[in-house]
Amino acid sequence: MIKSMTAFARESRTGDFGELTWEIRTVNHRYLEPHIRLPEELRALDVAVRTRLGASLQRGKVDCSLRYAPASGAVGALRINMPFVEQLLKAGHEVGVMIGRGAEPSPFEVLRWPGVIQEQEADLDSLTSAAMELLDEAIATLLDTREREGARLEQLLRDRCERLEESVRRVRAQMPEVLASVRNRLAERLSELRAELDPIRLEQEIALIAAKLDVDEEMDRLEAHVAEVRDVLTRKEPVGRRLDFLMQELNREANTLGSKSADVAVTREAVEMKVLIEQMREQVQNLE
Repeated sequence: MIKSMTAFARESRTGDFGELTWEIRTVNHRYLEPHIRLPEELRALDVAVRTRLGASLQRGKVDCSLRYAPASGAVGALRINMPFVEQLLKAGHEVGVMIGRGAEPSPFEVLRWPGVIQEQEADLDSLTSAAMELLDEAIATLLDTREREGARLEQLLRDRCERLEESVRRVRAQMPEVLASVRNRLAERLSELRAELDPIRLEQEIALIAAKLDVDEEMDRLEAHVAEVRDVLTRKEPVGRRLDFLMQELNREANTLGSKSADVAVTREAVEMKVLIEQMREQVQNLE
């Protein structure tokens, strides 16, 4: 199944650690280009996150961010470093004795001393584990969205392929009449010169002009490229780059058809083909 590079996923989880929220947004890009934003507590996950993304995504610009809200009282709660406070008070008493000026510090003066208040450390192991499990869920949601969008784009491409084939069939049906018309016009224009021209040479010139207007090869290549597009759409691996190349080939043949056209109806078909191919090319840009 083909996949779109355009998708969004958001997953949240709440536990004793607080609340974690992953958001992943992807858009089309020639290569895989991840941009990751992590909270300070989980900066160490950067490499692991890039590895997970690289294992699941082949192409696309990826904006991946994690928000972390600690649970009330779980992280950031205050703890008094009692051994340090005892040493601090003892040292203060000794200094007071030495200078003959004893004084009792207020509790808030003691609390303002660096090192007296300590924040409780978060349980990083459980927090990290929860964050990575939630990342896997977010990636799974993202892939599901990319597959659904890819299925929609696949149907659009198949529809355009069918319309291209119909256009090729119409051109094939019109070509005998077009060539006959060109031949008649040339014959009429040269009718006054028939007495002066070698009839065999005249037929050769008409055949040469008709050969220049013949588009059978272009029609054959258009049909072959469309068949290749249909085959590529059935593959399981990423196909965006290959389809992009096929769009270039289809466009080249449609341009050649337009340049060779000697009939208004064929010119219109060439323009319609180019419109269809451009529509396909725009959608192919979004495929992984």
